[in-house]
Amino acid sequence: MKQLILSVCFLFSISVGFAGDNDWGQTGHRATAEIAQSYLSKDAKKEIAKLLNGKSLAFVSTFGDEIKSDSEYRKYGPWHYVNLPENATKYIVDDANPDGDLLMGIRKCVEVLKDKSSSKEEKEFYLKMLVHFIGDLHQPLHTGRGEDKGGNDIQVRWFGDGSNLHRVWDSEMIDSYDMSYTEMARNTKVLSKAQTKSIASGTFEDWMYESKKLSERVYASAEVGEKLSYRYMYDWFPVVGEQLQKGGIRLAQVLNEIFD
Repeated sequence: MKQLILSVCFLFSISVGFAGDNDWGQTGHRATAEIAQSYLSKDAKKEIAKLLNGKSLAFVSTFGDEIKSDSEYRKYGPWHYVNLPENATKYIVDDANPDGDLLMGIRKCVEVLKDKSSSKEEKEFYLKMLVHFIGDLHQPLHTGRGEDKGGNDIQVRWFGDGSNLHRVWDSEMIDSYDMSYTEMARNTKVLSKAQTKSIASGTFEDWMYESKKLSERVYASAEVGEKLSYRYMYDWFPVVGEQLQKGGIRLAQVLNEIFD
């Protein structure tokens, strides 16, 4: 399948920067997808099963990271994040990275999946990417600052070991909690129908700015070189859980709209 995307370049605009090597890590992405599975409509479940040849959303949720080692797919690197200028309140397409960003990537996936002329191969690829990207959108530092590569340049200590703020949020808090993705998915907040509906409402851009607002709190949560451990987990792991749950509910909402 030909992928008609421009090669990666770096411009200091709305989408410049790096999001890091991982995004939520395997457990986080799988938990998001597992949560989404429980909110899918019957029609969406049926169509998704056809496209994925019976594989689960959780199984394919890490595909977007797994292909990074293949040079054929390196052009999708910028699609994992969107770095917005400080105090930005509007996404300006003309200022966006021409190589794409997270918001553009999500919209491209939806476009291909809705297009009746798209091949099964194309739809399968972009479905896997969409599952991954919606997860990325809810990791706040994937909407972080370009100048510090989404927190990758903010060096901290995690339980005594060298790390950075982005990695702590991607995987280290989740890994330290030592739960499987199914355990994490099952141990989310009990929500009313009204609460679930409220979370599922809004646009991709709304969700992006919600994540960006959270990223500002995350940046303020630690100083360079700070030693983070149990207290940081106590303060912030509940927020991680909320983001995974929001990502799952919203992923299901997007997929239901596509396949119903």
